[in-house]
Amino acid sequence: MAHQLTTSYLEESLAILHQYRRLGERSIAQVSEADLTRTLDHDANSIATIVKHIAGNMRSRWTNFLTTDGEKPDRDRDSEFAAPPASREALLALWNEGWNLVSNTIGALTEADLTRTVTIRGEPHSVMQAINRQVTHYASHVGQIILLAKHFQAEDWTPLTIPRNRSQDFNQKVAASEASQAADQAIKAHSKARQAHSKASSNTSTPAAAS
Repeated sequence: MAHQLTTSYLEESLAILHQYRRLGERSIAQVSEADLTRTLDHDANSIATIVKHIAGNMRSRWTNFLTTDGEKPDRDRDSEFAAPPASREALLALWNEGWNLVSNTIGALTEADLTRTVTIRGEPHSVMQAINRQVTHYASHVGQIILLAKHFQAEDWTPLTIPRNRSQDFNQKVAASEASQAADQAIKAHSKARQAHSKASSNTSTPAAAS
């Protein structure tokens, strides 16, 4: 999704959330099944645990968003940090369920709803404050997922944004309308460049046929 100019708070919030969802998904897709539940130390969270926590938070915050408290009485937050999903399929099911709920709920709001009041753990928030609170929360956890995935992949990691030493190249592509500053477009542009480089390397390394 290319960058789009907007003055709509709701549109921009959805665009930012979509961007972080895609960054998380592209990170998760790069790691092995075993690395999804791997931790850096005994007190750290795995990617699978972070996803379970995000999903639990999303279900609690966005179910009946305008009419009930964001901390649902049936939420067991502590359990979100134990017994993470054991398979990629189970992890992605939780991930998609949570993000779809967020998108559908915010997508149904109107600008007039932004000044309405909702509560989280009994504390009043305007709808705008509640959205901002969750955008920053999810961004921080997606950042953790990216860090873990990058660490586990090491030299096999595919950058999610502009790769090192390629800033000027990317700036020129944006100026020429060949790429967008939106994350998805930056990733696609980088993937395209890598494929072209790989093809060129393959061609130069192939011995010429005897004449």
